[in-house]
Amino acid sequence: MDLSFFSDKITAGLAQLRYGNEPEALYEPIRYIMALGGKRIRPLLTLLGAHLFTDDLEPVLKPALATEVFHNFTLLHDDIMDQAPLRRGKPTVHEKWNPNVAILSGDVMLVRAYELFLDVNPTLLPDVLRKFSQTAAAVCEGQQWDMNFETLERVSLEQYLDMIRLKTAVLLGFSLELGALLGGASTDDANHLRQFGTDIGIAFQLRDDLLDVYGDAATFGKRVGGDIVSDKKTFLLLTALAQANEPQQAKLAQYIGQPVLDAPEKVEAITAIYDQLNVRAQTEARINDFFLDALQHLDRVQAPGERKELLRHLALQLMDRES
Repeated sequence: MDLSFFSDKITAGLAQLRYGNEPEALYEPIRYIMALGGKRIRPLLTLLGAHLFTDDLEPVLKPALATEVFHNFTLLHDDIMDQAPLRRGKPTVHEKWNPNVAILSGDVMLVRAYELFLDVNPTLLPDVLRKFSQTAAAVCEGQQWDMNFETLERVSLEQYLDMIRLKTAVLLGFSLELGALLGGASTDDANHLRQFGTDIGIAFQLRDDLLDVYGDAATFGKRVGGDIVSDKKTFLLLTALAQANEPQQAKLAQYIGQPVLDAPEKVEAITAIYDQLNVRAQTEARINDFFLDALQHLDRVQAPGERKELLRHLALQLMDRES
């Protein structure tokens, strides 16, 4: 059994979901964004988390799909806030329709996500819904912090790490914990899996920061240096700001917060400072720290080794590692 077995279940399950019919302008955007694809990592983690402890995945499928519907709901609203023109290479919902439609369609997606939990065992349902609600609120908190950081002059590395933990990583952690709980795991095992997912989520976002500067544009899927051009406060920029000497601070100030007259020149200048400060190696070290911590939590889970190997393999895939 490999990852495709679980991915196929998710694809089939999503194809069977019905969100509503009328008015068309409310439901068509939902079908549109859900058809855009993506890695479907969150429901995959839920099924793999359950598979560690049970062979019966049918009761887990709808709750797993709930994590994907919720994730896409956040993308709908995030795209409005970020004024993003594209999502997965296609026009965003607020561009294809309008922001009001995107807001309302997103609201329905959140409602549908909650409905997908309703078949959960009644003895588990209150705890599952409580944890999901806490996670959903945390994701919103992370998005708000991310927006706050755009106007804050100083952001610490720890503040940044906490922001990406909330915005991105906690939903990965919840997805695994959800599967574990529905699969009959102990509290300790569920907690270790939640932390495994959270650590992988942070490592993945830090890797995304790194690839924006040092990745290959064709492989990365978007313009390299985009974060530098937009003055996005990433782990790399915050590290440089914290460690730069006086001449480097002056050079950073020459570009950050200023009109972009020559984007390639700005990317080259900021990257040169990163190189001088060894920011790439420092970022890679933090990525490795979170990745290794995640694997330690997976090691502590009391489940068959061959089943844990599927999760380990997925983590390696996400981090583009071989071992």
